[in-house]
Amino acid sequence: MLGYTKKMRARLDLDTSKPVQYELLLGEQLVELNSLIGKPIKLTYTGKIACIHCNKVIKKSFNQGYCYPCFISLAQCDMCIMKPETCHYDAGTCREPAWGEEFCFKPHIVYLANSSGIKVGITRQTQIPTRWIDQGAVQALPIFKVQSRYISGLIEIIIAKHVSDKTSWQQMLKSKAEFVDLISKRDELVAVCATELAEISQRFGMHAVEFLGNESILDIHFPVDTYPVKVKSFNLDKNPEVAGVLHGIKGQYLLLDTGVINLRKYTGYEIDFSLL
Repeated sequence: MLGYTKKMRARLDLDTSKPVQYELLLGEQLVELNSLIGKPIKLTYTGKIACIHCNKVIKKSFNQGYCYPCFISLAQCDMCIMKPETCHYDAGTCREPAWGEEFCFKPHIVYLANSSGIKVGITRQTQIPTRWIDQGAVQALPIFKVQSRYISGLIEIIIAKHVSDKTSWQQMLKSKAEFVDLISKRDELVAVCATELAEISQRFGMHAVEFLGNESILDIHFPVDTYPVKVKSFNLDKNPEVAGVLHGIKGQYLLLDTGVINLRKYTGYEIDFSLL
């Protein structure tokens, strides 16, 4: 099966005791992956890459799938997406003001997650639980709902003084994270950050920041039968063929007996997928 890759499609069942369901996207084709765990598979990179925005065939991709002109012109590729506290919309320098209004000035969630340990993060409300799945989180808890991405970034900075805002992907792939009482941690963080959080509410208005005190922890189970003892990562640009027994899927990674591969990193690559 041949096609240009997109990030894997992931779906969480209403019965959250069941593992995340994954599908590999190759152009318009779908490959159901959960049923392939325990079976040998092969992915071969043909050498072709297409920009995921304009579809132009390119030699090198930027920011996980874009050609260089799209990378330097699209608002979704700007640094403020990774660091929302640097938002420059009000300065009149947003690359695409209409895009910013549609995606950045919408409700965002500040959350705690447990992937390689406790971390704080932010995401659009519409991206829950996809964002948590993509990070390989086994637990997640929304703690604030805010009016814009900029505000969520400011709150994340405050909380990140006390817990990490990053995931160790190697540790995340080595094992299932130990259970953490995220509700107790939330209460602890809200208390220690109370003064700074109050300043944010005062600056933007009481309705701009909503504390989500009644949310429950979401447990997420991934389809993994064996975790790697040592994480060896495949690089399609150096070795175009990846083959091995599929032992699991977590985040956007395929876990093979021969190594792991982050499929999101290779968005836009033309891949030939097959069973061995």
